[in-house]
Amino acid sequence: MFEIHDVAIIPLILALVQFFKKVGLPEKYSPVIAVFFGLLAGIFYLDTPIKEGIIVGLMLGLSATGLYSGTKNLVKSDGK
Repeated sequence: MFEIHDVAIIPLILALVQFFKKVGLPEKYSPVIAVFFGLLAGIFYLDTPIKEGIIVGLMLGLSATGLYSGTKNLVKSDGK
């Protein structure tokens, strides 16, 4: 269902979210954009049935959101 190399999509989702933030998207919409791109990747990129693609896409988008917020919180706590 989910190959380990497909995890490489997560940094791509992060890069797309960063791009949208640079062009003016408010930061509060970042998780929504990450889940949206995760769903797109799960449905259109992965060679899986649609139901599995949605589940995997949600996992990818939510993982990208968690990775972003976790890293951001770590950087902020080190800067105190």
